[in-house]
Amino acid sequence: MSLDNIHSNKDNLEVLYEDNHIIVVNKRPGDIVQGDKTGDKPLSEVVKSYLKEKYNKPGNVYLGVVHRLDRPTSGIVLFSKTSKALPRLNKLFQKKEAEKTYWAVVKNKPPKDQDELVHFLKRNPKQNKSYANTKEVPDSKKAILEYRLIKELDNYYLLEVDLHTGRHHQIRSQLSSIGCPIKGDLKYGFDRSNKDASIHLHARELKFEHPVKKIPVHITAPPPTDPIWNAVL
Repeated sequence: MSLDNIHSNKDNLEVLYEDNHIIVVNKRPGDIVQGDKTGDKPLSEVVKSYLKEKYNKPGNVYLGVVHRLDRPTSGIVLFSKTSKALPRLNKLFQKKEAEKTYWAVVKNKPPKDQDELVHFLKRNPKQNKSYANTKEVPDSKKAILEYRLIKELDNYYLLEVDLHTGRHHQIRSQLSSIGCPIKGDLKYGFDRSNKDASIHLHARELKFEHPVKKIPVHITAPPPTDPIWNAVL
């Protein structure tokens, strides 16, 4: 089941797929998925407003947050519309049965055109940053990803990344540790920020079994519109 039916509305919400149980949206860089101390309106509330208006729902709208993306990152975010689907989706993600593929634009060519990276990430909550270690250290978590170089631009390289574990800032930290910080990612070693505070990391594809219909779902999200992403496409 390949899903490319994209709808937008006045909240600039790009809905990639929706049925009775799930809704999948294309997050813009800068949006937060859930509320935080900034007090900015989170994507979850935008989606609730969209559902309330679309279906003329009285009272509160149910919406379950299944997973998150970092604020400066763009791409696929999956929400549950029913309390029946949420625990099933949570289990799917916990058991690593959802396949997540990302695109990352980096400045330097990686040492190999494709590779598996294994690190032990240690999170520093005060800095909101994760440090990649080649050997296990106290309080670290094993992080695994695979990347492939899929396009060379004039000054940048496009990597496709398959995530095998879901650690804090995993892709950002691991790519930085091999000398390939993501474009715009000051925190992990890129030399300048993007004007809109985004980074060129995009949750491109998501494959999973539908929690209720038990059919395969495959979703692809177009990256944001800017000269670099446009060159990639």
